[in-house]
Amino acid sequence: MKKFFTDFRSAILFITILPAGKGVAYSPLGMIRFFPLVGLMVGGILLLFDRLVSNLWLASVVSVLDVLFLVVITGAFHLDGLGDTADGMFSHRPKERMLEIMKDSRTGMMGLVAVFSILAVKTAGIFSVKTGVPSFQALLLFLIIPSYSRSSMIFGIRFLEYGRKEAGTGLDLFEKPIGLKDFVFMVIPVVISFFLGYKGLVLNIVFVVTLFFILGFYKKKLNCITGDMLGAMNEITEAVLFMAAGALIG
Repeated sequence: MKKFFTDFRSAILFITILPAGKGVAYSPLGMIRFFPLVGLMVGGILLLFDRLVSNLWLASVVSVLDVLFLVVITGAFHLDGLGDTADGMFSHRPKERMLEIMKDSRTGMMGLVAVFSILAVKTAGIFSVKTGVPSFQALLLFLIIPSYSRSSMIFGIRFLEYGRKEAGTGLDLFEKPIGLKDFVFMVIPVVISFFLGYKGLVLNIVFVVTLFFILGFYKKKLNCITGDMLGAMNEITEAVLFMAAGALIG
């Protein structure tokens, strides 16, 4: 039980700025399975924040605030990875040069475009959910979409090799192969999605298709993955799922 909470707290500290107590041991391999649970935490807090500010502003304003809240609660950790990934992968350079560009702390034009685009898509998606989806379904979507997006990183760790052999933010996550047990907490958002009816089915299909295209693109371009690319997966998946959830279907 002690290891359970150590790994859980390690996951919280790794992908959010939420407090998780003092003296938490860093547990890279143990924390991977908790990404979906941390996503549920983020979704739950986002839900409460959205309900609070919805009493003060219109949905258009609240949608922007919700996106800014997601940026703050993650410390822009994943957005930084998105920007670095875009700079490297769209530089049209050889593989090793792409990886070097991703390590550069400076953000280029492609990174800025990618970050702006994802934030815009996410804002539009959240606005669509708030204005076009029944209230109960909207609550569930706010809860589970951050969990799905953080779950996507587990698939990246499972199906692609790490691209930096010497160092890197995500190196420790790839020390050993992960198995089915690391996907166990993904069951929670999937079960919750059943209460969304047809829209839940669409959400799961879009999630699988999004994973397929992102991992396929990564494999074709670099045949590997890095910590920055994992962060990009999270941001892209979250934006796509909010857009899909807000579509006028079902």
